[in-house]
Amino acid sequence: MGTANAQQNWGGGVDDEQLHFGFTFQYVSSEYKIFKRPDWRVPRYDPISNPASPTMVTDSLFSISSPSSPGFGLGFVTDYKLGNNANLRFTPALVFTDRLIDYNYAPSAGPESGTTENFTQKKVQATMIDFPLGIKLKSDRRKNFRAYMLAGAKYSLDIVSKKKLDDSSLSMSERLVKNTRSILWYEAGIGFDLYFEFFKLSPELKLSNSFRNVLKPEGHPYSAPIDKLFLRNLQFSLYFE
Repeated sequence: MGTANAQQNWGGGVDDEQLHFGFTFQYVSSEYKIFKRPDWRVPRYDPISNPASPTMVTDSLFSISSPSSPGFGLGFVTDYKLGNNANLRFTPALVFTDRLIDYNYAPSAGPESGTTENFTQKKVQATMIDFPLGIKLKSDRRKNFRAYMLAGAKYSLDIVSKKKLDDSSLSMSERLVKNTRSILWYEAGIGFDLYFEFFKLSPELKLSNSFRNVLKPEGHPYSAPIDKLFLRNLQFSLYFE
C-alpha cells in the first residue's frame, strides 16, 4: 500500500500545483493548401522586358503542389490548473521551418532529342515565434498514465530579417514567394501524460491550420498563379514538466 501511494506522487507532484512550468521539443511538418487563380496555367513573361517582344520566364503550368517539409522547435510551458481535469496552457516556442511549393511546367522540346519536364521548387524559409494558448482536457489518472485532448489558438510572428527577403535585385526567375509576417491559427491535438518519479513526460500530436491567407501577393511568375495560401502544420511534441 505504501508503494502504491508513493507512486501516485510520481511526476514530482506537478498535478497538485496551481501553476507550474516546463519545456518542450517539437518536430513540425509544414505544408500549404493552395488555391490557384483561374489563369494559373498561362505562361508568365517579364513585365519590364521589351513590350514588342517580351521575354517568357516560365512556360505553361501543369501543376502546383506543396510537399510536406520538416522543421523543429524549442519552447517553454506555463500551465495553470483550472480543475482536476482541465488546465490552461501557454507554450511559446521558437520554430524553424521551410515551406515548399513545387511548380511543374508543361513538357517542352529538349535541346537534342525528346522532351524535358520542367520543374521548379520554391522554398519559403521561416523562423517563427509561436504564442499558443489552449485548454487541456484530461482523463482521470490511472496509476502513472492519463490521456488528454487539447484545443486552442496560436499567434505566430516571423522574425526573418527583411534584408534576407529582399529579392528586388534578382531576376524574375529567381524571385521569392513571400508570406505575411504574422499568422493566426486554430489548433487541436491529443496526447498522454506519463508520470516518472521526478517529472512528467507528455508526447503530443497536434494539427494547426491558419485562419487566413498567408500569401503576400506579388506580380512575379511564382506568386501570380496563386490566389491564396493557407498553412497546415502537423506537430509532434515532447513536454517535460
